[in-house]
Amino acid sequence: MPPILPDFSNSVKLKYVKLGYQYLVNHILTLTLIPIMAAIFIEVLRMGPDEISNLWKSLHFDLVQILCSAFLIIFIATVYFMSKPRTIFLVDYACFKPPITCRVPFATFMEHSRLNLKNNPKSVEFQMRILERSGLGEETCLPPAIHYIPPKPTMEAARGEAELVIFSAMDSLFEKTGLNPKDIDILIVNCSLFSPTPSLSAMVINKYKLRSNIKSFNLSGMGCSAGLISIDLARDLLQVHPNSNAVIVSTEIITPNYYQGNERAMLLPNCLFRMGGAAILLSNRRSESRRAKYRLVHVVRTHKGADDKAYRCVYEEEDKESKVGISLSKDLMAIAGEALKSNITTIGPLVLPASEQLLFLLTLIGRKIFNPKWKPYIPDFKQAFEHFCIHAGGRAVIDELQKNLQLSSEHVEASRMALHRFGNTSSSSLWYELSYIEAKGRMKRGDRVWQIAFGSGFKCNSAVWKCNQSIKAPTDGPWADCIDRYPVHIPEIVKL
Repeated sequence: MPPILPDFSNSVKLKYVKLGYQYLVNHILTLTLIPIMAAIFIEVLRMGPDEISNLWKSLHFDLVQILCSAFLIIFIATVYFMSKPRTIFLVDYACFKPPITCRVPFATFMEHSRLNLKNNPKSVEFQMRILERSGLGEETCLPPAIHYIPPKPTMEAARGEAELVIFSAMDSLFEKTGLNPKDIDILIVNCSLFSPTPSLSAMVINKYKLRSNIKSFNLSGMGCSAGLISIDLARDLLQVHPNSNAVIVSTEIITPNYYQGNERAMLLPNCLFRMGGAAILLSNRRSESRRAKYRLVHVVRTHKGADDKAYRCVYEEEDKESKVGISLSKDLMAIAGEALKSNITTIGPLVLPASEQLLFLLTLIGRKIFNPKWKPYIPDFKQAFEHFCIHAGGRAVIDELQKNLQLSSEHVEASRMALHRFGNTSSSSLWYELSYIEAKGRMKRGDRVWQIAFGSGFKCNSAVWKCNQSIKAPTDGPWADCIDRYPVHIPEIVKL
């Protein structure tokens, strides 16, 4: 019998075919222009000196035409540069590192739960099951007021936690950047659940004696995605205020929001949320371009608040005993998935290479015209980004995004390790993750970073950054004393 044809599906490495397709589509313009330019160049070489001279003489230009052409070019260039958005640089940032005295190992957390909920052993058992599967480690921290039995969530204790977290992060930022507090033009503080009077932004202004004409904002009630909302607000302000510096403080104050009732839906945040905060310096000054770590490329915000289920899936309310807590709905993950779908539909065309967009479009047309049962094509976002910072809201959040975006374990490593070491630090978790990538020495010049955060309301927000320079592993920061131990293996269940 003559030999059968070879099995091309096995003999040809399909990944190289895909790479060739991506290169062809992404560089189609260049690949088309090069042969045309080469043909023109060869044709010019074939012409003799007399032919070239006659061609030049045939092009008649008078002074009026030259002046009009020059004016038109200058006018178009002026309009272009005047309408071009200002480049926003992320100069540097600093994350708060909680003191060792605030650490809450599993044994301590469970002992406090048993003492605080001694009349309801089922609630204690529920918290233990959540903690076993949470993905948190033994070094996460809670504020001093929560260490009391029973907890003492007073206004004074809450202000004390806010001052400790915010001032520590701000001091670290000033030390790293050499920024004079008087040079801050815009201040934005976001804290979802603690909103005292005077505001937290006023507290910062009073502490550092900032200028009287500073533009200050205090964002509250916007959940874990408020950090990227602050970035978006700062970007808009920096577009209209030239030569300015903006400082953003992202945190969540745990003290007044530690639930002391028995409702399971409200006990869940007690198991996940921990102390944390970050201070970020943005600037539109050209002088900062050389030392800035990143450049802001895109911010995309998605709000699903028009839907009742989405609006109430993370809801602050009183339980039957009039104790206030944050209730998390069972539909949370499904709603987060819908919000993510809307967000990536918007951000995809902005960041995905042409090859991925074409495949997505062809699949969409095929499903509409030929067969609705065709499996939808999920764009490969690994073609658009080198690093992913997924909000460390919990193990389930990271698992779902890894699955839906088809990411590798390395892509979600920063999110899992930040959750393990610091817990859910709300809006500041993205900066602990970015700090992890830097501490590992993985951030190189030209790398693109995608930050994704979810928040009550319900919101899904994204920010895209491009690295300005290769970043050396820092000797300070929240990971300085433990980065050599990471990554660690996180079992599915930690038996307590």
